[in-house]
Amino acid sequence: MSQDSQHGKWTISDSEDEDNVIPPTPQKGLNKPSIKTDLEIKPDKVITFKQEPKLSPKRNEKAENSHPVKEPSAPSMGSEARKAAHVHQTVPVKYESNSSPAVKRKRETEEGGWNLSSSDDEAPPPVMKNEPKKPNLSPKRKKTEVKRPPSPHGTSYYKEEPTDFFETNLLSMNDMYRFYLNKVTGIPKKFNTGALHIKDILSPMFGMLKESVQFNYCFDIPWMVEQYPPEFRDKPVILVHGEKRESKARLIEQAKPYPNIRFCQAKLDIAFGTHHTKMMLLWYEEGFRVIILTSNLIRADWYQKTQGMWMSPLYPRLPEGSLGTAGESPTNFKRDLLDYLEAYRAPELAEWIDRIKQHDLSETRVYLVGSTPGRYQGPAMEKWGHLRLRKLLSEHTQPVQNEERWHVIGQFSSIGSMGLDKTKWLAAEFQRTLTTLGKAGKSFVSPETQMLLVYPSVENVRTSLEGFPAGGSLPYSIQTAQKQLWLHSFFHGWHADVTGRSNAMPHIKTYMRVSPDFTQLAWFLVTSANLSKAAWGAMEKNNTQIMVRSYELGVLYLPSAFNMSTFPVEKNVFPASSSSKGFPVPFDLPPQRYSNKDKPWIWNIPYTQAPDTHGNVWVPS
Repeated sequence: MSQDSQHGKWTISDSEDEDNVIPPTPQKGLNKPSIKTDLEIKPDKVITFKQEPKLSPKRNEKAENSHPVKEPSAPSMGSEARKAAHVHQTVPVKYESNSSPAVKRKRETEEGGWNLSSSDDEAPPPVMKNEPKKPNLSPKRKKTEVKRPPSPHGTSYYKEEPTDFFETNLLSMNDMYRFYLNKVTGIPKKFNTGALHIKDILSPMFGMLKESVQFNYCFDIPWMVEQYPPEFRDKPVILVHGEKRESKARLIEQAKPYPNIRFCQAKLDIAFGTHHTKMMLLWYEEGFRVIILTSNLIRADWYQKTQGMWMSPLYPRLPEGSLGTAGESPTNFKRDLLDYLEAYRAPELAEWIDRIKQHDLSETRVYLVGSTPGRYQGPAMEKWGHLRLRKLLSEHTQPVQNEERWHVIGQFSSIGSMGLDKTKWLAAEFQRTLTTLGKAGKSFVSPETQMLLVYPSVENVRTSLEGFPAGGSLPYSIQTAQKQLWLHSFFHGWHADVTGRSNAMPHIKTYMRVSPDFTQLAWFLVTSANLSKAAWGAMEKNNTQIMVRSYELGVLYLPSAFNMSTFPVEKNVFPASSSSKGFPVPFDLPPQRYSNKDKPWIWNIPYTQAPDTHGNVWVPS
């Protein structure tokens, strides 16, 4: 079965018994790495890997672990997908000429979880081995991890950053918005001045650490421990995760050498939900700090991707005997953070909830926007997901002149199933949320309001710093894409010259409302939530209920909290300046609409017409 669109032709296998998607494999070429696009060479021979049978698909956001396992039930969307895909990207295959691979595509099914993955259909392929499976006649062996697999590019891809790569003081930090990008290896130094690496965040520069909590989706524990300074590596750490069964057992196994690490398993009571939130709680001798970010705790996410974070001020301890309600901010951040933590119903977090109550969070100037799994009715409907965002925009923004001409921009790294047409969710309930400005706002979506969606094209990925393996973190599947070709007319490419990150593929997620001339923002949101109903929630029962599948977390910037009417867009983001009043949007405005030649990156179809910047082609096997 084939389907044409303005963004390409895709072929789907009709085989009824093929339920899963095969992971992508970049293949090594004979040519030197090049970012040239007009190459005459065409592939002749591609070697692929066979699928190990009866493995359930696992989501593709985890890159750095090891062994494949059988998973008999619905996907828990844990750590295997990226892990598996990247393990099998290490085998080089010659890039030659004169033929193209025959690749069967796997049928997507709702039962398989592909349309409902919480990380916004970042649902991954099944874990595979390179050789056919042999009968297991020996007793079940203990699952141990001797070492982490290498980079998709090989064992020597990652380079240790020089000492001057890291921040040595806070002089270049913009403490007005407290929105920072991650450092990126391989770009000019000026574009990293004022950006942060995880080693910066955990350094004594920001406080003398006593304990911490790491909320995340994907963990490489040995690597994570190395990011803490030596003097903090034995401090107590709680890892909040959503792993189940074998993947949970492997996570616990990883932590065995580290007696200071404990776990908190997030309850995922709705099918196909994930724990996608990324947050750090840091307790210092001097006080307490919150980081809400977009990066997994794996090396690939902190190396050559565009990522972002909000870093709170240092919150001082309240005077002894203060009420738990003391130290609240004008944005109600303290109560909202406590509500979010209490939603876990986790005894492991009780001590941290009490600890936060003892601190003064009054300097916070952002609003918390979270998602927690559940079906909500009545006033609770506005507590989570996109209805939470709608409530905040209604209560704390004001209508602007010609507001129907103010664009809505959504930028993300994964895409869920949107339905048969835009009226099913995107241009209905979700766009109504994103176009809300004050209580006087219109109760319907104006057809004049443009929604601009920023998502990397194939050419963006091919010419990126990582090359095709960057696409392993952009898991938009052919199974989802071919059912919503209407969506692709909204797409704009990834261009970020303003931050020096045009070739650092985005894993950051941002949403904003921007003026017709792209110089002013009505609001800005950075979050873990991709473009999916699982992350943002979807209305049910004639709009009397909202169902949310996953944990997500972000922060909303509203001009009113900064005594401003709008945020001016910063034209010179780097090197960062502590005195800048412009907001550092991480990519170029206005976004550039896909050309007729551009296609959205689809991670499980082959790209063999031209090699990437490392001489690889991309072949789903």
